[in-house]
Amino acid sequence: NEGPATPRSFRTEKTPALPPSSSLASAGPRSHDPGHLSGQFFFEYLVVVGLKRKAEAGSYEPQITYQFPKRDSLAKFQKEEEEKSLKAIALFCFPEGVNWAPLTEYPSETFSFVLTEVDGSRRNGYCRRLLPSGRGARPPEAYCIISRLACFGLFSKIFDEVEKRRQKSMAMIYPFMQSLREAPVPAPGNTVKITSFIPESGTEIISLTRPVDSRLEHVDFRALFRCLGDEEVLEVFAATVLERRIIFIADELSTLSQVLHAVAALLYPFAWQHTFISIVPTVLIDVVMAPTPYLLGITSRMRDSITDTSDVSGRQVTIATSCCLCCAGTEDEDTIIPPKLQEELLQALGSRKKNSTEEELNKVVSEAFLSFFVKTVGHFTGHVRRRGGSQTAIFHKEKFCKAAEPKANRPFVTLFSKTQMFDIFIQHVERNPHQEGFFHKKIAAYQKAEKTKGGWARGRVV
Repeated sequence: NEGPATPRSFRTEKTPALPPSSSLASAGPRSHDPGHLSGQFFFEYLVVVGLKRKAEAGSYEPQITYQFPKRDSLAKFQKEEEEKSLKAIALFCFPEGVNWAPLTEYPSETFSFVLTEVDGSRRNGYCRRLLPSGRGARPPEAYCIISRLACFGLFSKIFDEVEKRRQKSMAMIYPFMQSLREAPVPAPGNTVKITSFIPESGTEIISLTRPVDSRLEHVDFRALFRCLGDEEVLEVFAATVLERRIIFIADELSTLSQVLHAVAALLYPFAWQHTFISIVPTVLIDVVMAPTPYLLGITSRMRDSITDTSDVSGRQVTIATSCCLCCAGTEDEDTIIPPKLQEELLQALGSRKKNSTEEELNKVVSEAFLSFFVKTVGHFTGHVRRRGGSQTAIFHKEKFCKAAEPKANRPFVTLFSKTQMFDIFIQHVERNPHQEGFFHKKIAAYQKAEKTKGGWARGRVV
């Protein structure tokens, strides 16, 4: 349902690395290993959100019309928290506000958002909006699944099954979702099969497979590269990696959610630590005034709300549906990344095939940016020292910055070392100095290759 899209204007302001903002709705996706969810429920809720006409002409209010499973045995405080959560979910399903008109045609679209709880835990909302069956003009409705699992492709397939059953009868959704809820979440690369009966069609077996690489199962880079050219992707990456304020504007909700999650994924093995709202509801539009870093998605119809606000100085990336490109002047995003590494990134991105599959593109893009971090900050392993008689370690930041090679990388490394995402990453390393993951393996392979060529190499934790 989404066509090619391109940015038309940028506006940027440098902001210092500040502590994480108290997000009104959500903070950045931080977990890079969803595999720990294996064996848990696929989802917590399925809700159907309709638009109820209000007394004001042309005014509608999102309202939950169906919920599965129902939780009737909650304590009072739990019920109050659930009601707040469900109200927020309804707003994210229809973020554009209350002004709707009945429609006779409405192409379905799927998008996602992130909810952050008071304790910092995160839940993913997957939403499909469509026009309910019936005659005459009517407002759309939304199906929303809330899950701890971040896997957009998997839930898109689940929505296909829900939509197929909804066309026959609302009652047919319940047994399918019950079977899904009872099924364990498969480990990355594995498949779970759901048996479901449909009248007139008989018993169906639905296979749901998680990608082998769990780092990218919530990401599809195709939307990002339809919206931005390679050079613009690097500029947005530069602004993101230094934790600035960035606003994305698009017509379609699906485009917004896919682009924002793709931008966040470029940061691996680091993670965005600040406000992250892939689709900002109208009632939360004041978040654009926040002085702290953010990644925000704004629908085009809300654009006037931010362009009329003189205090909004974040970088704005406007995503249209045409293939033309026109960018206003930017500040330093095109010079933050060292020139040689810029060339290498552009060369790596340019190597992708024109008609790459989702998996092929994800591999090319993720490896290009992971290689960038290996070359710029991979030598951190040589500046982590074990504390005497302790299982923890200490990181020597000043020595790390001065040791960056080649020297042309040092300005970037110094700036990046001051970000919240780098600080959180290093804190984890200090607490778990001998815990080595995918990033460490890539660093070791690179350093071995460099040593073989006679280049520089860095040591490990001692």
